[in-house]
Amino acid sequence: MTPAMAQQGAAGVATAVAESVQYQGRKASRQGSEQRRQDILDAAMRIIVRDGVRGVRHRAVAAEAGVPLSATTYYFNDIQDLLSDTFAQYVERSAAYMARLWENSEVILRQLLAQDDGTPQSRAWLADEVAKMTADYVRRQLSNRRDFLMAEQAFRQEALLCPRLAELVRLHEQILMRGTCQLLQVVGSRQPQQDAIVLTAIIEQMEYQGLLEAAAPQTDAQMLAILTRYLHLVLASV
Repeated sequence: MTPAMAQQGAAGVATAVAESVQYQGRKASRQGSEQRRQDILDAAMRIIVRDGVRGVRHRAVAAEAGVPLSATTYYFNDIQDLLSDTFAQYVERSAAYMARLWENSEVILRQLLAQDDGTPQSRAWLADEVAKMTADYVRRQLSNRRDFLMAEQAFRQEALLCPRLAELVRLHEQILMRGTCQLLQVVGSRQPQQDAIVLTAIIEQMEYQGLLEAAAPQTDAQMLAILTRYLHLVLASV
């Protein structure tokens, strides 16, 4: 995260990330060619979700996008450029989504905080409410953005071998980290940055586990219980 980003709120950081994304492939010169380039990137993303990163080949992407093979090689010299731009687009879209989410979440948090009178019972109630908000976020991710989570896992694995993707992964992780840090800061964590590292890890593990297993009532209950316990510890309400 840049020093300028560090001074911004979570929504501002997400917006800054979206605006800072750089693409590697050839730029489109006309509106029609930009749409074709977009179709290629969207096709590559579908293949990654369905078949993994190793399924991305020029011929496979061209067939998926319904464009000539020459179109994929025109915009992207090699597969690394194509993968990099596909994930760059993912980061850009995810950042825009998270910017809106953090704006809405902070409004709700401020409303909850206005009802907190500082007593142990009130802090416990606040921890419960924030845990519910966090659990709802994870459930929405798994139900409405499952393909995005699948792609994210694939890119994280590939980033271990590709420095260009590793930089994008680090940039993307700052979005959730900064938002989580702001959430904890608003509700009164004594160490919001440290607590955010742990909470982000919990959220990411729950997302990964949710991709492995079909959602079940017991899973939801366990997820809420874990988040509730952690947030009670963070807010020192138990």
